[in-house]
Amino acid sequence: MNINHAILHILDFDSGVNVFSQRELELDTRAVRSFVTKHLAKARGAGDNRRGSFADESAFATELKRYFFGERDFLDLSLDVAEFLAGELSRADKLESTDVLVADFDDDDDARWFAVLLLQSRMAFMHEVENGQEGATCGIARHYAILPSPSQKVTSFALVRASTLEVLYQDKERSIAGEGRMLIPQGLLQCSEGVSSKEVIDTVTRIVEEAAEEHGAVSPVALAAAKAAIVERVEEDEDLPPWDIVDEAFEDEPVLRDTIKRALEEEHVPEHVTVERTQVRKAAVKNQKIRTDTGIEITFPAEMARNPEYIEFVNEPNGLISIELKNIGAIENR
Repeated sequence: MNINHAILHILDFDSGVNVFSQRELELDTRAVRSFVTKHLAKARGAGDNRRGSFADESAFATELKRYFFGERDFLDLSLDVAEFLAGELSRADKLESTDVLVADFDDDDDARWFAVLLLQSRMAFMHEVENGQEGATCGIARHYAILPSPSQKVTSFALVRASTLEVLYQDKERSIAGEGRMLIPQGLLQCSEGVSSKEVIDTVTRIVEEAAEEHGAVSPVALAAAKAAIVERVEEDEDLPPWDIVDEAFEDEPVLRDTIKRALEEEHVPEHVTVERTQVRKAAVKNQKIRTDTGIEITFPAEMARNPEYIEFVNEPNGLISIELKNIGAIENR
């Protein structure tokens, strides 16, 4: 990752004093660069990012285009962003001191992004030292301006891709002037509120599992079939069509397939959603993990579920299920 510009503005509602920085962050400082890089990387790679599209009348999109074309200065644009957020957050029913991190960066795929992260301050206890006539005294003090650590998840941020103006965001609803509002998409960006790829995948897998249990099918097999189809499709194209996935995974089981598709329609699952390959390569999607009522846990690649040469689920006459693992060359303790 390469950070082109980064700046931090302070919205301190505890003291009532906001500080709008007139200089960018010193990225040559290792601690500063590490902090900014890690937060940007977590935001960029989050699987639950929602996707949106700017409204035609979005003032933010207009100014951002001007910035990308070199017609606006980074510092000035960051000040406009911070001042807007300060005005909105000051009207919130619950005041929360927040630092605003604004950045221009290139990700690991050399895609350029403009980022706005709301770093909510938290309260923490710190040690303090007082020097008196009798010597040093160690005490404990409460501090109200602690930034989230690089390992913590930021709940409100926006990323806009320079080449396409593609929007990725996360936010939480706030009560502003007595009205529930999503500040990032509705206020700052003025963009549509999409769904995340994680939400879609989670919904599809939940529906498949519920439908399999309803029809007496082996739910781990059905779930693994759906996961395998998702992984295969996204490896070819990062556009994921949930309805087509169901057709592919359950082509030979029309009753189960139709039940799943009816449930997709009832829950308004979109016909297409963009999914990055890195998201489906994670273990939770690529693998299927099951636990039996006897306490045995098994994890296996999803694509093997329907290959009886490696694993087979058998419904026994007594109503129990047998699992047979085949063609194993070696077993390791893990």
